[in-house]
Amino acid sequence: MKKFKSHTLSEYLDVLSRRTPIPGGGSAAALVAATGAALVSMVADYSRNRTRSKGVEKKIRSVRRRSERIRKRLLDLVDLDAQGYLKVVKARGASTAVKKKAMREAAKAPREVCQLCYQAIQLVPYLVKNGNPYLISDIKVAAEMLFAGFNAAHINVEINS
Repeated sequence: MKKFKSHTLSEYLDVLSRRTPIPGGGSAAALVAATGAALVSMVADYSRNRTRSKGVEKKIRSVRRRSERIRKRLLDLVDLDAQGYLKVVKARGASTAVKKKAMREAAKAPREVCQLCYQAIQLVPYLVKNGNPYLISDIKVAAEMLFAGFNAAHINVEINS
């Protein structure tokens, strides 16, 4: 099966809209969060090399590296969430213990999405203050997407815990 992260946006949305168990809300939450992290990276990239102090430049480069690491992991979680939920689907009709184990496993990916969103949102205030002022709307959109990704993933953590 082709990884969801390798689909075009159109393909992913087509698959998401079908009556299939995966991808679902957890996978979509990871994608929204990855999009928010990508915007953080974009703003950091546009904010580099703008007649600033070396300290500010160093911090902006650090923000960019961190947001890219987070973005890449969130994109992996688009698929990992789907794989985790498939275990829940396969556990239907099994013993209560097997079902509970599958649900605990399925909560791992959305829990990590929440953690990564939290880490990424901590990068936003620095860019609001020190980033390219022409991109303030982009960094605010990034924050909203990270909040949305966090909240959506948290729903899956609650359901599966």
